[in-house]
Amino acid sequence: QVQVVESGGGLVQAGGSLRLSCAASARTFSSYSMAWFRQPPGKEQEFVSAISWGVPRTDYADSVRGRFTISRDNAKNTVYLQMNSLKPEDTDVYYCAAGFRLTPQAMGVPWRYDYWGQGSQVTVSS
Repeated sequence: QVQVVESGGGLVQAGGSLRLSCAASARTFSSYSMAWFRQPPGKEQEFVSAISWGVPRTDYADSVRGRFTISRDNAKNTVYLQMNSLKPEDTDVYYCAAGFRLTPQAMGVPWRYDYWGQGSQVTVSS
């Protein structure tokens, strides 16, 4: 069983920045693809960003590309989401997810991830 714990959410004004962190307890963390999703109230989960296992490959939703940056530190079993130029429409609960050795094509698919965190609230005021 892998535990996933997010941190770093909060309240920020539009145009500001936040960094989310996600720690996973997997012994072989480097073998897990890691991703961030968000879920607007009453809507389905929305892919935000992912980073692959092995040689890092990153992927972003069009709505965040150029503003958000995902990275990982395998020595710390942690993945980060640096969010810059935040907009009110970025307000949501952000979930971190871990999936074992996902293919690049699978990284944006929520049901391919086996382990999920409890979510971290990000609120962007206008």
